[in-house]
Amino acid sequence: MSNVPPGPNLRGAIDLSALVQRAARPASPGRVAPTTDEDAASPASETRAPSPFVVRSDDASFPSLIELSQTVPVLVEFIAQGMEPALAEIVASYGGRVLLAVVDAQQNPQLAGAFQLREIPATAAVIAGRPMSLFVGDLPADQLGQLLEELLQVAAQNGVSGQLPADPAAPGASAAPVEPAEPPLPPLHQEAYDAISEGDYARAIDAYRRALRESPRDTLAQAGLAQVSLLQRLEGAEAGTIRDAAAAAPESLAAQLAVADLDMSGGHLEDAFNRLLELFPSLDADGKSAVQARLIEYFEIAGAEDERVGPARRRLASLLY
Repeated sequence: MSNVPPGPNLRGAIDLSALVQRAARPASPGRVAPTTDEDAASPASETRAPSPFVVRSDDASFPSLIELSQTVPVLVEFIAQGMEPALAEIVASYGGRVLLAVVDAQQNPQLAGAFQLREIPATAAVIAGRPMSLFVGDLPADQLGQLLEELLQVAAQNGVSGQLPADPAAPGASAAPVEPAEPPLPPLHQEAYDAISEGDYARAIDAYRRALRESPRDTLAQAGLAQVSLLQRLEGAEAGTIRDAAAAAPESLAAQLAVADLDMSGGHLEDAFNRLLELFPSLDADGKSAVQARLIEYFEIAGAEDERVGPARRRLASLLY
């Protein structure tokens, strides 16, 4: 059975690079080697990669694919041991404009949790470091082709339109386009970024707070503080446990705040907004203050340009006044 969304969209997606542990990056960032014969003999790598554009990935190596998603869209197909990836052939036909990462969902719980998997097989994508859910189950070939074309359009709109060479060492192989160097971050922003890369969310929060003390109108620091606070709250949490707790205690503020965080981390902004706004009228003054503060964080993460923020902000204002 398939569950197909209206179409790919990056609005409200959260940067996965801070959700995935970076402790064991591959030696060559930006590329993951295709599965080898030796890999195929191991229980975690039963599926052989049929092309250089189909790779095996796991909790440890996924950060390099996040980086690669700045060049081409990365499809992520979650399967179970013994299953063959269904998307390998069509991805290979795109000649390096799309990369497919095959992930054993059972062997990689961190990735499964980050993408909020509920069923397998399931397919997601990462574009410019941002994840989006696509569908569960299988799609007919014509629908799959249409979805990939839409995905490439979304990627192009976000500046991701490169192409991977079939063999980087081959004569005449063109490397991915070189992006212009970005200006250096302000020192406290760089400190926060480095801390996030190391998984030290407390140090990143401290750096952003110091940046805001120096410049209270620093909107990038405000958004960064909101996002890293979300990541810190979710660190080590199990998606299933959070959702079970929220379902068992629909009137518990703590449980509903936790599951709203989970929705935000997966880019489900409307679910997060609506959950807290619907709970708001039943709360006491302290509870209302906590929900208001959390929603303001969410609005910072999403950005004022997100079309879902305006209605939610107006609804909050009507509840307050």
